[in-house]
Amino acid sequence: MTKIDDCVLGNVGKTRPILEHITNKWSILILTVLCTKPSRFNEIRRRLDGITHKALADALKRLERNGLVHREVLPTMPVGVEYRITPLGESLRQPFEALYRWALEYGPQLTAAQDEYDQKSAEAERALAS
Repeated sequence: MTKIDDCVLGNVGKTRPILEHITNKWSILILTVLCTKPSRFNEIRRRLDGITHKALADALKRLERNGLVHREVLPTMPVGVEYRITPLGESLRQPFEALYRWALEYGPQLTAAQDEYDQKSAEAERALAS
């Protein structure tokens, strides 16, 4: 793993806006879906349980604006639109896959830590209320 030192952290102002565009939960999941194959809007929506129509539309526009997704109007009747990942978006495949694997491997530990924290907080609140 690359070490992040104070010199690199001095560039936070440059990297923060970029990271905000690519690390929100829907962007990561949409790009992960599109890494496997180009997809239409409703297909993406079906694969992302819980995303609203508006959230998906907004995220796709943002991803297209950032050059990570290409939107193509298909010559079909009725007119269809297909989204595919761009080479720039494809460059995120490896880090996103690593993050996904991390979430699968360490997710249970994260949940256990949250449960433990919540239990301790609840006990502390009860003790203060007594």
